[in-house]
Amino acid sequence: MTTTNTPDERPGNTELGRALTAVGALPPDWAPAYAALPRSAFLPDLIWPFDMAAGRSVAVNKPDAPARWHEYADAADVPIVTQWDDGAHTATEPGEAPTSSASMPSVVFRMLQDLDLRPGHKTLEIGTATGWNAALMAHRTGPGNVVTVEVDAAVAAAARATAERLGLAVQVVHGDGSHGYPDAAPYDRIIATCGLRSIPYSWVEQCRPGGVIVAPWGTHYGNGDAVARLVVAPDGRSARGRFTGPVEFMKLRAQRAAHPVHSAYVTGSVAEGDETSTTVTETEFVGEPFAPQRFVLGLRVPRCRQVIAEKRDGARPVWLYGVDDRSWACVWFRDGDAARVWQSGPRRLWDEAEAAYRWWEERGRPGPERFGLTVTGDGQAVWLDDPEHSWSA
Repeated sequence: MTTTNTPDERPGNTELGRALTAVGALPPDWAPAYAALPRSAFLPDLIWPFDMAAGRSVAVNKPDAPARWHEYADAADVPIVTQWDDGAHTATEPGEAPTSSASMPSVVFRMLQDLDLRPGHKTLEIGTATGWNAALMAHRTGPGNVVTVEVDAAVAAAARATAERLGLAVQVVHGDGSHGYPDAAPYDRIIATCGLRSIPYSWVEQCRPGGVIVAPWGTHYGNGDAVARLVVAPDGRSARGRFTGPVEFMKLRAQRAAHPVHSAYVTGSVAEGDETSTTVTETEFVGEPFAPQRFVLGLRVPRCRQVIAEKRDGARPVWLYGVDDRSWACVWFRDGDAARVWQSGPRRLWDEAEAAYRWWEERGRPGPERFGLTVTGDGQAVWLDDPEHSWSA
C-alpha cells in the first residue's frame, strides 16, 4: 500500500501509540499500521468528542482550536462523533442522536486483534465511518483486499475522498451492510463497526469456512454490546464463538429500535399495576454502565427494554418495557428501604428479570466472556460455557 501523505509524527500521536501499547491495546504487529495511519488523518475539521469531565459531547473545530482538536484526536479512550441525526443536523452544537463516529483507538485495536487479520486476507467491513478502520486493515492485508460498506451516502463519499487523498487501495461501497456485499465474496474476515441485535446470516454465507466474523452484538435490553468473535463451520452453514468483552456502538440502521413511549404502556397511575417488593438492591440490579448483569439480563429476558431513570432524593425508578406487547414493570429503589415493584401486562417482566438475576448469581456472576453465540440459517442461540446448552436469542 502507498500513501501520498507522510505519517503524523506529532508528539501526541507518538504518546498515544505508547499508551496503547503499554495497556496491551496496541499489539506490536499493529504498531506499523498505527504509525503510518494516525486517526487524526481521517477526522473532519469539525468533531464532537465526548468530554469525560463534562459528561457530554462538545464541538471542537480544528481551525479555531488546533491544539485542543489534536488532543482529542490523540486520546486513546475518547469516542468522537462525526455526524448527528443521519446528516440532517448541520449546526455546530451537538444534535439529537449521534449517527456516525470515530471509535476509541483502544476499542479499534482490540477488535482488530480479535479479527486475527493476516496479509492477503480478503476482508469485508460493515460501517465505514471515517475510513480509519478500513485503512488499518488494508495496511495489514495488502492492496485490493478490503471492501467497506457504508449505508450513509455522504459518509461513504467522505471516506472515499479520504482514501483517494491518502492513496489507499480500499473499495468504499455505498449500501446496506446488513446484506453484506456478495459481489466480492467469499471473504476470509468480516468485521462490523456498528452494534447488532441479530447477525445477518448473509454474512455467514459470504465468509469462507474457517473464516472469522467479529461484530458488536447485544439485546433489546439496553444500548450495551459485547464483541462476538465467530468462526464459520467447515461446512459453511453456521458460525459460532464467544464474546470477548463489553463495548457500545451505534446500531446498524436496519436494526435500530425505537425508544419506548412510556404513555403507550402506562396509561394511568403506576399503582394500577400489581404491587410486590424485592430484596434485590439497586447496586445489584443496575450496576455500572458496562456491568455484566445488564448483558446477562438481556440474554435471559428477551424482547424487553430497560430504562434507568435519574436518581433523585435517594430514589431511582427502573422501568422494563415489552418489545412485542404492552407489558411493563417498574422497580422503585430507595436508599435504606426494600424496593417496591409494580408490573402489568401479559408478561410479568419483573418476575422474569429477578429470576434472571438469581440465575446469574447462582452461576458465579459470569461476565460476557463466558457466553457464546451460534448463528445458523434458522436464527441465533446463546450459551453459557457450553454450546450444547443454548437457548434462543
